[in-house]
Amino acid sequence: MSLDAEKLEIVKASAPVLKENSTEIGKHFYELLFERVPELSNVFNQTNQKRGLQQEALVYSVYAAGENIDSLENINQLVERIAEKHVSLGVKPDQYPVVGEALIQAVKDVLGKAATDEIIDAWTAAYDYIANLFIEIEQKKYRETEEQEGGWTGFREFVVEEKIQETDDVVSFCLKPKDGKPLATYKAGQYLTLKADIDGEPHTHMRQYSLSGASGKDHYKISVKREKGKGEVPDGVVSNYLHDQVAEGDMLEFSAPAGDFTITSEKEPIVLLSGGIGVTPVVGMLDTLAEKAPDRPVTFIHATQNSSSHAMKDHVEQMAADHPNISSFVCYDSPNEEDRTKHNYDKEGYVNLQWLQSILSCGNQADFYCCGPAPFMKAVDRGLKDWGVSSDYRHYEVFNPVSVLNEA
Repeated sequence: MSLDAEKLEIVKASAPVLKENSTEIGKHFYELLFERVPELSNVFNQTNQKRGLQQEALVYSVYAAGENIDSLENINQLVERIAEKHVSLGVKPDQYPVVGEALIQAVKDVLGKAATDEIIDAWTAAYDYIANLFIEIEQKKYRETEEQEGGWTGFREFVVEEKIQETDDVVSFCLKPKDGKPLATYKAGQYLTLKADIDGEPHTHMRQYSLSGASGKDHYKISVKREKGKGEVPDGVVSNYLHDQVAEGDMLEFSAPAGDFTITSEKEPIVLLSGGIGVTPVVGMLDTLAEKAPDRPVTFIHATQNSSSHAMKDHVEQMAADHPNISSFVCYDSPNEEDRTKHNYDKEGYVNLQWLQSILSCGNQADFYCCGPAPFMKAVDRGLKDWGVSSDYRHYEVFNPVSVLNEA
């Protein structure tokens, strides 16, 4: 399937209009979609809906696809990230048409007279073209996931073998398959998708949690931060459920490992940067590098409030002590009295370019992997860009739905 030249030009020319009206289009789209197909609300994070993050991500993705409709290779990272997310959630081909109908209707309703017949026809064709592309990519991923040793599609039951209190707000769960069969290996940095039916909640909830250990074991490990509400947005329903209600011996359902935030190079020095709970996938990378690349220089940098919120602190310190190729640095923005007495951190304040330049013996000749709150990652990305690190060597995992940190 392809688009004719006239429709291509209409889509590219009108893409900025969709971007300008992204908030309204996104909000109206989800209202229409959930009204028509209520069960699809299970697929989306309701907290992100209330914060407006899901709407922003949706229309940014549509805008990016429209702007690059004749050269989608320009947004390979975005396409790959969305496809991985869809597979983890179990998105199926027959769901695309109803989503497309709601999206096009939202564009018509919000843009009003500006949504001419030519624009609507062009965007309908563009959506069908992009949907077919995703369906093809995702079907291939489903096959690969199911056919690998220990792989599966859909959701599989796991027993909580161990529950570990990492900090006041972070708990790790060691998970073993109920059926006792082998587990699929995964790439460091990937995540599991949890499907949870919680008493008192009207819908099934799905959430992604990074795998926080090395692959190749007889269990999976995830680490979950208790999310707290902001303003009118309620507390994190699923994270609080996991912290307060799920106990050792309980059963949880997960889809197979997925995600595109993975180590793609083999030779360069590697720098792992994390902020807050962003430490989870990065620790998985650290463990994997220690096991499989013992000669590769690794610098691990973690930023958080202070030692009371510093998850996996002892583990990372032990890894650095045991492996000569690993060095570790800590940045606290609000060190407590004990931290100041012990001076158990390397920098007070925030990670910035000047500090990175002072501690990295490899300079900017490294592969950088970063995960944490969006402001943290944007600041790191801006600094690395100013330092001359190309986009090929700057990699990010984003825990909210905003798919791209740097649109430029």
